[in-house]
Amino acid sequence: MRAVVITDFHTEPSLADLPVPEPGPGEVLVKIAAAGVNPFDWKVIEGAMRDSVHHEFPLVLGSDGSGIVVASGEPELTDPRFEPGERVFGQFMDVERGRGSYAEYAVVKAAKLARIPEKLDFPTAAALPTAGAAAHDFVEGTGAGPGQCLLVNGASGGVGQATVQLAAGQGIRVIATADPDTGDLLRELGAVEIVDFTAGPTAEQVRAAHPDGIDAVIDLVSTPEQIDEIASLLKPNGAIVSANGAVDRERFAARGLRGSNLYANARPATLASLADAVQRGQLRLRIDYEAPLEEAADALARLKAGKSRGKTVLTVES
Repeated sequence: MRAVVITDFHTEPSLADLPVPEPGPGEVLVKIAAAGVNPFDWKVIEGAMRDSVHHEFPLVLGSDGSGIVVASGEPELTDPRFEPGERVFGQFMDVERGRGSYAEYAVVKAAKLARIPEKLDFPTAAALPTAGAAAHDFVEGTGAGPGQCLLVNGASGGVGQATVQLAAGQGIRVIATADPDTGDLLRELGAVEIVDFTAGPTAEQVRAAHPDGIDAVIDLVSTPEQIDEIASLLKPNGAIVSANGAVDRERFAARGLRGSNLYANARPATLASLADAVQRGQLRLRIDYEAPLEEAADALARLKAGKSRGKTVLTVES
């Protein structure tokens, strides 16, 4: 089968010919139709987890994917059970075994999958797991409620757009940072204020509009060196969630703030709920770049360069 792999950290992704993997107990073999591309994928290449977990090389890239169940390993031990021919989606990456979704076939634990609703296509389903689950968990992690003011810093991409919608759907007043080209879209998705980060420092603009402070921040872009400036916008006991591990919880607590570092955990129940929201039109996923599997390296480079204004998806044909 064709698969996009790296042979070590900091190597260029390349197309390789690998054997079709075999599912073990509790696992499912999926014929991949589409693979979602996420910042986490290129962070794996750069060794973001090299000190915390073993990586098996060659390593097939890709966390998110969708496709059709081909077989189960010892079906009687597989929970939940998926029958051959069922359409499924979820998170596939397992760096310890060199597994990912940028391939024609992928093996994944059944407990990491959910069924695709009838009206959802494969690219949309593949775009949903990490972005949707992250947005869900980030909004929940702030504890923000109706009428409170939430800043989504880095709202232009797929996670940011989903976050804006989920927060606005709960009656939270959303301030979203964006470039001029994406501002109108974010307003359509529910943001009540847009901060044009190309017009000046984000913190200065938000502070000028909200001198008494805001209630919560979901920060998708700041580094540990940048996070303090954004956190200074919060009211006492305000909450800040970082997607980049930028929060020092103890130091923020000493300042009277609730800080946390969160990452996407695409639980099946969350995936099913998000897919239902997409199918009913309550959550819109914008796929702004679609490419064949062979162009995975270019798609990752585009994402890393900050050119994404939505989700990136690889289509897999075999």
